[in-house]
Amino acid sequence: MTASIPSTVLVTGATDGLGRGLAEDLARRGLTVLLHGRDDERGKAALDEIRQATGNEALWWYRADLADLAQVRDLADRVAADHPRLDVLVNNAGIGADVPGGGVRQESADGHELRFAVNFLAGHLLAHRLLGPLRAAGASSAHGPARIVMVASAGQAALDFDDLMLRRDYSGWRAYCQSKLAQILDAFDLADELDPAVVTATALHPATFMPTKIVPSPVSTIAEGVEATARLAVDPELAGVTGRYFDGLQETEPEPQALDPLARRRLRAIADELTRP
Repeated sequence: MTASIPSTVLVTGATDGLGRGLAEDLARRGLTVLLHGRDDERGKAALDEIRQATGNEALWWYRADLADLAQVRDLADRVAADHPRLDVLVNNAGIGADVPGGGVRQESADGHELRFAVNFLAGHLLAHRLLGPLRAAGASSAHGPARIVMVASAGQAALDFDDLMLRRDYSGWRAYCQSKLAQILDAFDLADELDPAVVTATALHPATFMPTKIVPSPVSTIAEGVEATARLAVDPELAGVTGRYFDGLQETEPEPQALDPLARRRLRAIADELTRP
């Protein structure tokens, strides 16, 4: 029997860009959409705009700054309390190579390199802390397995495990690309760990240089990125697909380090340690 469309989806970074477009797309499909962002005013405005545009009242707003792991834990706990069954987590929120801060190395509230913290560690923690609601949803055959989708990038750089925080020879582009590859390793590691009949994990490069606040010269459209991301999140034909990386609509190979199980396990151990309360 073909799985039906998942019903409850959390989209991080949903107040603008790809996340905002994806949230509206999912709301138009009649799903319960949980929007996350770090600014209450913008979040509530996005909620109202999507409600008016789609007629969907099943919208929730959650505020958290992903540069602070305590707030990420609180976000996960609030979502789990409100939604003991979560069909899809889309880890979309992220920061670019030089926005914010220009080319200067920055650190998160927890003292970690900022891009590594926001783009990777926050999503890692959120995914693992929400495994209970995801497993609860995935155990139902109505929607097929629950899904974790990492919105990564074609911009990837192998992780330097001797200098993950890039204290030597820092560059914003290197920090961004390393954090995005870490997301792909994380998706593959989750796929190795989880029963694919209950929860799947995939990653994608949604589109090239979409017109968002972190892209100075757009090439693709938000609509292209929304299409590719929504496909992994809710397309019944992809129910059960796990441990894969997509460039837009096409499955492809990421940077080779993502295929190294030793690198995945090493990153997992580091991430678990850095995100421990």
